[in-house]
Amino acid sequence: MKEVKIESKLSVFDDFNELPPDVAKLMENAIEARRNAYAPYSKFLVGAAILLDNGEVVTGNNQENASYPSGLCAERTAIYYAGAKFPNAKILKMALTAGSQIQTTKTPIPPCGACRQAIAEYEFKQDDPIEIYFMGETGKVVKSDSLANLLPLGFDKSFL
Repeated sequence: MKEVKIESKLSVFDDFNELPPDVAKLMENAIEARRNAYAPYSKFLVGAAILLDNGEVVTGNNQENASYPSGLCAERTAIYYAGAKFPNAKILKMALTAGSQIQTTKTPIPPCGACRQAIAEYEFKQDDPIEIYFMGETGKVVKSDSLANLLPLGFDKSFL
């Protein structure tokens, strides 16, 4: 037997004000999307903004449903819309923000597992990394240079 160690490398900004201007603008789009989320059950609002290589910015937010599994996360709402509306565009960056209506969220909130897999599909498809920035409502912002960094040993069409 051989043990293998897999590591992820993340960059951490102390707060929103440390972000490069283009990323700050993208995060502002995500914050606006978060404000419009439909989350009457969890009270947990999530916003996503995606910058495409054609200059377009696509946003999404979580959409809940009384039949819980029928809802959709902000990341998948945005990435599927981008794929439908701009099928040949590459995704350069994603900004994500999450907050609770019950308490202030200060911890950076990364994409859930299902969203990581959906983002991975697009990263595999375009064969270029997608920068991902994520935060709570306030506080630190985390950057991953790619989805593969957040989800090593990714599952793609080569396994099918």
